[in-house]
Amino acid sequence: MKTLLLSLILTTMTYEMPKLPYANDGLEPVISKQTIEFHYGKHLQTYVTNLNNLVPGTEFEGKSVEEIVATAPDGPIFNNAGQVLNHTYYFLQFTGKPQKSEPCGKLAEAINKEWGSFENFKKEFTAAAVGLFGSGWAWLSVDKDGKLHITKEANGSNPLRHGLKPILTFDVWEHSYYLDFQNRRADHIAALWNIIDWDTVGKRIE
Repeated sequence: MKTLLLSLILTTMTYEMPKLPYANDGLEPVISKQTIEFHYGKHLQTYVTNLNNLVPGTEFEGKSVEEIVATAPDGPIFNNAGQVLNHTYYFLQFTGKPQKSEPCGKLAEAINKEWGSFENFKKEFTAAAVGLFGSGWAWLSVDKDGKLHITKEANGSNPLRHGLKPILTFDVWEHSYYLDFQNRRADHIAALWNIIDWDTVGKRIE
C-alpha cells in the first residue's frame, strides 16, 4: 500500500512557479515591475504550463525538474524544463535590499582560490555574460571536487547537463532586459551585481 501511495504521488507531480521573495517592484530600478510582470509572470508561467502539459504519459512523469534537465534529450520537454529550472535559480537569487556586496564564507574562499579575488571573478563572469552570442545564460557552478567553473549555456541549457552544480546565473535572453535597457546588455549585466542576495547564492555551494 505504501509503495502504491508513493507511486501515485510521483505520477501526479505538478511543476509550480517559484514564489518571489520580493514584490514585483522590489528590484527597481535594476529590474522594473513591468519586466517582472512579463518575464516572471508570463514567460516563466508559460514554461511551467508547457512542462505540466508535456510530461504526463512520458518516461519523465514523476521526475523532478532537475532530473529532467540532467537526462532528457533535446526537445520540447528538455527546453521547457531547462527554462523552468534556470529561471527559478535566476529569480530567487535577487533581493531589493542586499545585505552584502560580495559573497563570504565557503563561496568566497572558492572564488578567491580560482580567480584570486572577487573582482577578478566578477570581470570574468561579466565577460561571459556580455559575450555570449545570441540567447542563453552565464553560469557559475561547482564540480564534485569543489572547483568553480564559469560556463556559457545556449538557449535553455543548464550546467547540470555537464555534471556541475549551479550556483549563480545571469539570463541574457533579450526579454530579460529589453524593456529596461533596450540593447544595452552590458549595462544590464553591470546593474545585476547590485541586487544579488549573496546569502542565498552562498547556500547553493554547501
